[in-house]
Amino acid sequence: MKLDTGTTDLLCELRDDGVLIATLNRPETRNALSAAMGRALGDIYKMADTNDAVRVVVVTGTPPAFCAGADFSHGAKVFERTEVAEFSSNPVNPPAWKIRKPVIAAINGHAIGIGLTLALHCDLRFIARDAKYGIVQVRRGILPDAMSHWTLPRLVGVAKAADILLTGRTFNGTEAVELGIASGVFANDEVLPHALEVAHDIAVNTAPVSVALSKRLLWESFAMTAEQMNQAESDLHVHLMGRADAREGVTSFLERREPKWSLSVNEDWPEF
Repeated sequence: MKLDTGTTDLLCELRDDGVLIATLNRPETRNALSAAMGRALGDIYKMADTNDAVRVVVVTGTPPAFCAGADFSHGAKVFERTEVAEFSSNPVNPPAWKIRKPVIAAINGHAIGIGLTLALHCDLRFIARDAKYGIVQVRRGILPDAMSHWTLPRLVGVAKAADILLTGRTFNGTEAVELGIASGVFANDEVLPHALEVAHDIAVNTAPVSVALSKRLLWESFAMTAEQMNQAESDLHVHLMGRADAREGVTSFLERREPKWSLSVNEDWPEF
């Protein structure tokens, strides 16, 4: 089912299996980020968070790129100062890590600058082997954005993050995996099919509330002590134990069939 995003800069389709595909769609600019694209992607994330029909979001780009970064079609004016009160270095609100559904970046081509920093918001990243990647903002007289000074060190550690952010150098998909940015590297035309395969597996075989809670704990883990994490895991186990999905998960496994989940992220979300 096609969804109306209010702009042709972002295409959106919700499949029958609960996988929502959001496609950055400005191929004439290699999907350089536009204001409309950023707003629409944030709106899609908001909708996905509260729509039980959506189990997983996959973000990709219309070939030949994922997102080439900022739009330089207006030349040097691209980084002109705007109204300070209205400015945010993160143009997608909420970021992918804040919503309760897994978000997969199918990076099927070049991802430069904000094209890569926005992908760092996602839970999983699959990447094209022969494309070019980099957080190059320091080479353009500006600063890495979209909370990349927070997301990137979580993924790769401070030393590797410094290498990427302070040099602004570019690298290929193979090195992106070696650095820890991506979960897997594939031929360019195999990235999206693999991402959709993983998304389908999550949508069918993981319990909606369970995977949403695990995602929340993962993203909050660096701000928690081991004792706090133990308490959080214990409290959330109590929340899930004895409920319909805990019984269904075991029963479907023993009966060797696909599970039929019934808990809802909206209706069965615990108090935090």
